[in-house]
Amino acid sequence: MRNLIRFIDRYSFFFLFLFFEVIAFYLLFRNNHFQQAAFLNSTNAVSGGLYKKYANFSEYLNLKEINESLSEENRRLREMQIESFHQIFGENIYIQDTLYQLQYHFAKAKVINNSTNKQNNYITLDKGSHNGLEVGMGVISPNGVVGIIKNVSDHYASVLSLLHSRTKVSCKLQNTNYFGSLQWDGKDYQTGNLLDIPNHVKIEIGDTVITSGYSSTFPENLIVGIIKDFNKPEGENFYQIQVSYSNDFKNINQVYVVKNKYKNEQDSLELKTIQEYD
Repeated sequence: MRNLIRFIDRYSFFFLFLFFEVIAFYLLFRNNHFQQAAFLNSTNAVSGGLYKKYANFSEYLNLKEINESLSEENRRLREMQIESFHQIFGENIYIQDTLYQLQYHFAKAKVINNSTNKQNNYITLDKGSHNGLEVGMGVISPNGVVGIIKNVSDHYASVLSLLHSRTKVSCKLQNTNYFGSLQWDGKDYQTGNLLDIPNHVKIEIGDTVITSGYSSTFPENLIVGIIKDFNKPEGENFYQIQVSYSNDFKNINQVYVVKNKYKNEQDSLELKTIQEYD
């Protein structure tokens, strides 16, 4: 207490000066409209700037919730696309509720591990069998095809990405519908090879490559990439086509796992046919 009194006594003139300054400014702004308006404008500008910074900071903190909301909305929109439905009665499409059944469901997942610099690359997801994931399900992102699930545990799943030598995806050229198989050669993480496209087909650099829908893994018309380069090997019947992936595999975060309601039925029927006639 004694030290406080000494401090006030030592700086008494300074405190007295501050007191009179406050009174002077109060009288100035109270009795002079011009200064009052200038002061209020300055105060509003400062407070507005502070509120804006606070709002930006709050928005940054809420980015996770915003991303989750957008991801859920994307999932719902994908299930509403016509490619996610299976037509069950002829060509008539007027009564969608009775003529179409939902064939594909899309489950959200997050990438928690990813590699791109190996000969065979994998992705790990934060969802597993407890979330309905199964071996053989396709994985996509908002930018296109990512890979195929190889193994699942209760809470996680490992994915063979397109950057794996054993991953093959049935694709087609959007302009002509000629189909082939997309595979990675282990070199450039941004580029894959589209095989089995006949060399009499007209193609151009920049043509879009999409999923064919001929397998039970992916719906039709999902983007895979665009043609980067191609050539006609002498004496061969098929092009050599390089495809630039639509996904940047060094920057994949949110993905969707494709659940085909009829996958087991289709796979078992095709296997039975092969065993009977091969």
